[in-house]
Amino acid sequence: MELADPATGNLNARVVLGGEADVDAAVAAAERAFVSYSQTTPQERIALLERVLVEYDARSEDLAQAVTEELGAPLALARGAHVPSGRVQIATAIEVLKSYEFTEMRGETCIRKEALGVAGLITPWNFPVLQPVGKTMSALAAGCTVVLKPAQLTPYSAIILAEIMEAAGVPAGVFNLVNGRGSVIGASLSSHPGVGIVSFTGSLAAATQVAIAAAPTVKRVTSELGGKSPHILLPDADLDVAVDTAMTWLMAVTGQLCSAPSRTLVPRARLEEFLSVLVPVVENIVVGDPRAEDTTMGPLISAEQWNTVQGYIRQGLDEGARLVTGGLGKPAGLEAGHFAKPTVFADVENSMTIAREEIFGPVMSVIAYDTVDEAIEIANDTPFGLAAYVTGEDLQAARAVAEQIRVGYVMINDAEFDWSAPWGGYKQSGNGREFGLDGMTEYLETKVIRGG
Repeated sequence: MELADPATGNLNARVVLGGEADVDAAVAAAERAFVSYSQTTPQERIALLERVLVEYDARSEDLAQAVTEELGAPLALARGAHVPSGRVQIATAIEVLKSYEFTEMRGETCIRKEALGVAGLITPWNFPVLQPVGKTMSALAAGCTVVLKPAQLTPYSAIILAEIMEAAGVPAGVFNLVNGRGSVIGASLSSHPGVGIVSFTGSLAAATQVAIAAAPTVKRVTSELGGKSPHILLPDADLDVAVDTAMTWLMAVTGQLCSAPSRTLVPRARLEEFLSVLVPVVENIVVGDPRAEDTTMGPLISAEQWNTVQGYIRQGLDEGARLVTGGLGKPAGLEAGHFAKPTVFADVENSMTIAREEIFGPVMSVIAYDTVDEAIEIANDTPFGLAAYVTGEDLQAARAVAEQIRVGYVMINDAEFDWSAPWGGYKQSGNGREFGLDGMTEYLETKVIRGG
């Protein structure tokens, strides 16, 4: 498959796509390795992951360059967020292993936590380091062996990860990489009788197919899917903090984040004041070459995604939302790559398409509300439940609102993200959790031993 640079549209690589036979070979290797690897001690796995961490650090700049090349993320973002977030996953897995008790006695009953089996990992294109590394580290920490299928649009980071694993001395068969299309490799992994668990991150439609394919073998399936995350500005919100939240979690990543705060809920009385603070900042975003030092927003991943985002902007206009800034087309001078204009809509109703569906682009829908109870109701009026954001000076009030939003992760006042905390969503945003202790336990099975 030919891959293009998102910033130029030019061909920059060809990647060989695997098939079902490659999955069979990878699963067979993982099954053979599981026999011995699942019996390693936590101390042995700690030593292994510590070697992986050393090699990861040695390749950190290579990973950052890969993320920019395959995703179009600004190089500063690749270095400052993408690569460090993957490093946290390795370091956290090591710390979890140092304290986790795999065996406990409840009276005279022995409760053991054991590695579940071969893990099939299917990862998305928007976080090509964090997701492959996070899933892999949780599985290896638990004692599982792995077959990783990265997103077909972003395979470069995963190939470097495979080189890191080899350099660290990960035993043959413990980690396996198969590039390919989701319809082929993902389907084969999901249905394969040798795979004990599938961990999937991606779209709801693809997750449904994974679950259907996995059902006949009754394997465990965990999923992290889409979102339409609300950002509630309380009446006493600091508008600068609110704008910073939007810039960090929506615009800086070109909106290509499943937890992006794409629905901003603002007190009606402060709507125009908020827009007066927001719009100059949005219009000051530097969209352009992700390798340039002053770029603050890169391109979308592909021409297909660009067309999808344009379609949503057009729907917003057609359904009567007020275009405040941005809009259709590409920024001036950036016709070659997959660049979109940072776009803000106001006077949005929660029933509009741009407020209901995940756009995965730099498009913000601003919704006015009259009471905080109404804001919470609007926030929860979605089939998704991945993340939410709350901005307010009264922390007690902000936490009370956070507790009423049905999502898996809430950020208050642009708090620093905790990459080791449990990550996952409610409702159609998936099931199960990733990262840290909770991520590792997804790969464990429970055994009871009595007597003896």
